[in-house]
Amino acid sequence: MTDPADMGAAALAAAFAAKTLSPSEAWAAVERRVAAWEPRIAALYAFDPEGAWAAAAASSARWAAGAALGPLDGVPVTVKELIATRGVPVPRGCAATPLVPAERDAPPAARLREVGAVIFAKTTCPDHGMLSSGLSSFHPLTRNPWNIALNPGGSSSGAGAAAAAGYGPIHVGTDIGGSIRLPAALTGTVGFKPSHGRVPVDPYYLGRCAGPMTRTVRDAAVAMAALSRPDARDDTALPPSDIAWDALDADPRGLRIGLMREAGCGLPVDPEVAAAVEAAARAFADAGATVVEVAPVMTRDLLDGLDRFWRARAWSEIGAMPDEDCNKVLPYIRAWAEGGAGVTGTAALRGYEATNAMRRACGRALDGLDALLSPTIPVVSFPAEAASPVDDPARPFEHIAFTVAWNMGEQPAVSLPCGFSASGLPIGLQIVGARFADLAVLRLAAFYEGARGFGLRWPEPA
Repeated sequence: MTDPADMGAAALAAAFAAKTLSPSEAWAAVERRVAAWEPRIAALYAFDPEGAWAAAAASSARWAAGAALGPLDGVPVTVKELIATRGVPVPRGCAATPLVPAERDAPPAARLREVGAVIFAKTTCPDHGMLSSGLSSFHPLTRNPWNIALNPGGSSSGAGAAAAAGYGPIHVGTDIGGSIRLPAALTGTVGFKPSHGRVPVDPYYLGRCAGPMTRTVRDAAVAMAALSRPDARDDTALPPSDIAWDALDADPRGLRIGLMREAGCGLPVDPEVAAAVEAAARAFADAGATVVEVAPVMTRDLLDGLDRFWRARAWSEIGAMPDEDCNKVLPYIRAWAEGGAGVTGTAALRGYEATNAMRRACGRALDGLDALLSPTIPVVSFPAEAASPVDDPARPFEHIAFTVAWNMGEQPAVSLPCGFSASGLPIGLQIVGARFADLAVLRLAAFYEGARGFGLRWPEPA
């Protein structure tokens, strides 16, 4: 019998409806899984088993009475630390942040509570969400369940680790340059960054999205049905849409799909990553799609311009801290942000213009295409203690050139496993679609998930 901790959201809801499993029993299984894994991977913040037991009991009563709030009622979920939950401080991964309890749930957490999901913890992230790593000055080092000597990626580091370890089916992350997709690639999970504004967030700003991290595409779609409901706090949110998130059948026949082999700048693509992505492209071609080569959208100037803009923005906050607090910031992040001290206003504005140039380049790249394929991250993995694959604050974004442009362009993008390295580590395929084509991207991901010819045997605690 499948351990309830490994069951998908739809399977849990079906079992709850059939009364073969209760939400309380599902939570008990997840609690056991957390106990087995958490001392080794440190994926959670603000773990609240007592609150989870109460929420699961209330959900069990609703299912028993035939009054469930929907398919996520009683399903164990987590949200990233950066997503506010009522009564819990939001340290932003940083030891310098005052620990003030949040007054109310941010939109993604509010939507999950409204449908009865059991939010049992938050998940870790690095300082200010500005690393693709499980390294933080506030949280313990988060590690990858596939190999605890390795990094889970970030900044949704805890969400990726929790999904891979089987802490229930749905974990919500945030993404401004790849922070959902990068850890999804490194942890063998599905990470979906929707079109900008599809999932309301608070606070909102350029490129910031929230989205699900799961083990399957179907669970990502189930989560989107709740997360995409409207919230007036996000003035960049898209108008509410009646999207049939559960309609995942897709036939690639006749589609024109781009293959972007190189990012245009940053780290070279590892041969094992390249081979796995090329094999994925062949699966689409074998199903009748036309696969065409696509040039990179990123350049060295664009990536460096974005770096200057983000450094200046970070230093405007970190540089204003008293020395006592500034010294609490992760040294890597402090060193990176200090590079913004000398950025002039003109240079910062030119860096901001790089985001508009990326947006234009993304639109051109997708012109005439139904979707685009690429590696998610050019490397297979990197050490758990490193801040990034390069681990140099002077070169912080060498690994995000495949992901960051789609945040600036606002297109939906998903990462899912497309193979394994010789060392047994998962490799991520990124599928990108046109703005607002969120369901089309998930449909292609669901097609590939069924066509790729392998399943995942998830890591188990020692």
